[in-house]
Amino acid sequence: MKGKESQTMTIFPMQRAMRNLCKSAIKRGVLAILDVGSAKISCLVLRFPHATEPLDRADDTPALPRANHFEVIAVATTRAQGVRLGEISAMREAEGAIRTAVQKAQQKAQTPIDHVIACFSGGNPLSYGVSGVIALEDHIVDHGHIAKVLNACLLPDYGSEREVLHAQPVNFTLDGRSGLVDPRGQRGQHLGVDMHLLTIDAAAVQNLALCIARCDLELAGIVNSPYAAAMASLVEDEQQLGAACIDMGAGSTGVAIFLHGHMIHADSVRLGGMHLSNDISMGLQVPIRLAERIKNLHGGVHATSHDDHEMIPLAGESGDWQHDTRCASRAEVIAIMRPRVEEIFEELRKPLEMAQFDKLPSRQIVLTGGGSQTPGLGELASRVLGQQVRLGSPMRVPKLPQDATGPEYSSLVGTCLYAAHLQDEWWDFDQPDAALSAHPLRRIGRLLRGIW
Repeated sequence: MKGKESQTMTIFPMQRAMRNLCKSAIKRGVLAILDVGSAKISCLVLRFPHATEPLDRADDTPALPRANHFEVIAVATTRAQGVRLGEISAMREAEGAIRTAVQKAQQKAQTPIDHVIACFSGGNPLSYGVSGVIALEDHIVDHGHIAKVLNACLLPDYGSEREVLHAQPVNFTLDGRSGLVDPRGQRGQHLGVDMHLLTIDAAAVQNLALCIARCDLELAGIVNSPYAAAMASLVEDEQQLGAACIDMGAGSTGVAIFLHGHMIHADSVRLGGMHLSNDISMGLQVPIRLAERIKNLHGGVHATSHDDHEMIPLAGESGDWQHDTRCASRAEVIAIMRPRVEEIFEELRKPLEMAQFDKLPSRQIVLTGGGSQTPGLGELASRVLGQQVRLGSPMRVPKLPQDATGPEYSSLVGTCLYAAHLQDEWWDFDQPDAALSAHPLRRIGRLLRGIW
């Protein structure tokens, strides 16, 4: 029992420490964003020339939106190593790739990088919706009441090997009135909250944090990649009326569902662009790098009669002349790719149905990520998922460098927006010590215990 109390007591200090590191870096003017993917590792450097301090919410004053204006001063990308299915698989190789990306970004920005916020797609994310309610006794809602109602949420038993990555209040109710963004300053009898929890495998987060620490960097936050991609790719109406962002990466494909401006569900399938490349490699008996090139230049999911006549050389170096001078038609490549893409979308139907996506007002699906650039993907997604689909790229970041405007950079750019406009999470609110010691939300603090 004492061990559990000790772990619980360190939950909020550790998360607050990351928040404070982020705010401190913004105040000093420079913060780096790191996207740790299975195919590439990207680093983007932000400068905050006129950063503003957020209001101190400990004084019961309603918080105002953050107004941190930033500019992107450098972007660097390197080939990923030591990362598989969005998770660290080989520490030394991953460390080398991260160092390379950060050093390239430092050289372009001509400024040192000390603090980073990392986004990644691994960890098998799982969503939970929880709620709580407290009696106000006709008091005016203040910061302490918000903390108390969050603490009143009854949490599910998500297992000893999982950690809470995001814990965001998405809706407040006051005496039956729902849809309140911030109830502070209002008077009532009963205050309720709906909160979205996103949990991931503890080992995946711990390995990522350790790898970044080995690179002599301070970790100022960790973000779920599909969540970040949705922040960058969904327009405001989609975020408000209900939309799903499908982030198609190399190692996995994630989905984040938004409603009323908040993420309400997230999930992923451990299938992505690399699986398509592997299928082509095995189907055509070519090296994986050639298969990747064929997928990017000639891939698709809808075949026409013309594709039977479009021949693709399969040059090799096996020494067998007949084998090394083969050709394949584009129709053959499409026949290999389409079943795998259909499998990915069929797997994504499950989290969409679980979140009752078909009952949302908009029901818009946005495809983004590197894998979304396959020709014909939107039409196939619409047919399999039964919803309207569009392709999305990162938005809302002015003067974004040209080499970071593609859909493969959506999660990277979205993490910039996350850093500049931090959404309230559970650990942003002070909790009474007695409530902390009895609370079932635990273990998040041990992730970085040996690092800080």
